[in-house]
Amino acid sequence: MAWFYLLLAGVLEIVWAYYLKQSQGFTRTVPTLITLASLVGSLLFLSLSLRALPLGTAYAIWTGIGAVGTFVLGIALLGEPVTAMRLAAAGLIVSGLTLMKLSA
Repeated sequence: MAWFYLLLAGVLEIVWAYYLKQSQGFTRTVPTLITLASLVGSLLFLSLSLRALPLGTAYAIWTGIGAVGTFVLGIALLGEPVTAMRLAAAGLIVSGLTLMKLSA
């Protein structure tokens, strides 16, 4: 169950990061509320995962899911550039996440 909580925490991190951008500096009410709710949810599920997972592993995977997820969302929804270097960087993050999961 801990890995499920961690995955959910990572997905919610992607949600809050996206809506943080949409809130335009907390000037738009609905995106701001979504940001805050998903941030709290993300931290809640991260804390639940930490009951069974090592801190370093859980934190690295949580931030990695958020980093790669927001990277993909930025490309897909916000028209951010796709370059070989950015793809390589995302690939390295995914490789690191895989190694963290295998080592836990």
